[in-house]
Amino acid sequence: MLDVPEIELQLLLEAIYLRFRYDFRSYSMASLKRRVARAMDEFGCRTISGLQERVLHDPQVFPQMLQFLTVQVSDMFRDPTYFKTLRERIVPLLRTYPSLKIWVAGCSSGEEVYSLSILLREEGLSERTLIYATDINGEALRRAEAGVFPLDRVPAFTENHRLSGGHGSLSNYYTAAYGSAVFDRSLLKRVVFSDHSLATDHVFAEVQLISCRNVMIYFDRNLQDRAVGLFKEALCRRGFLGLGSKESLHSSAHQADFVDFASGERWYQRC
Repeated sequence: MLDVPEIELQLLLEAIYLRFRYDFRSYSMASLKRRVARAMDEFGCRTISGLQERVLHDPQVFPQMLQFLTVQVSDMFRDPTYFKTLRERIVPLLRTYPSLKIWVAGCSSGEEVYSLSILLREEGLSERTLIYATDINGEALRRAEAGVFPLDRVPAFTENHRLSGGHGSLSNYYTAAYGSAVFDRSLLKRVVFSDHSLATDHVFAEVQLISCRNVMIYFDRNLQDRAVGLFKEALCRRGFLGLGSKESLHSSAHQADFVDFASGERWYQRC
């Protein structure tokens, strides 16, 4: 039997879906409980029901609430060996295509988008590549388009870029000013940012590569299978799917549709 907080949490998720069409109902309950608890502290609510009332009746609350419900933790060239594998083993195969489309699903505030754009430029593929960068969080997408990051994060970005096999210095791609690093707008020349939900939306293009990292760990099994099904549908034959370091396709309903390309780095290839 569900206890009262679990009932309240399910009612909150249902209310958010019905009112705002954001579907968190198939996200991991353990993760949602932690995030909703932080939101309750932020808004001064003693119960989840009290938080639901604020979300439904105060138009300023839900945009703030969305920041708690979506995960926005990333770094440029995070897990450098993931990008090194892309650079050394996958890029040579991508060169065989006359044009490329890449989907960054769950792009958050854009660190991975800029990482891929820099890598593609360094490998001479940027002019023939279109990157679709999607997320359900509109504020995160706006930050991604701005391309402004705190300057104190840049040393970690720089080291990751070096370890990923980057050419030259990361400083070639940004300008430092007033405690921030502003990345070159030309990196977004062939990037399209768009709202997209892996829980409710459908495939919008055929692509050669998808990177969706540290997103599905927050989904339950059914939603994970839905997301991988979308990736399978979007990828061309022999296209590539990259996942986060704690994610895999083992036990996925679509496992048979992919082969391990570099499983240690969570790269898979569509059959």
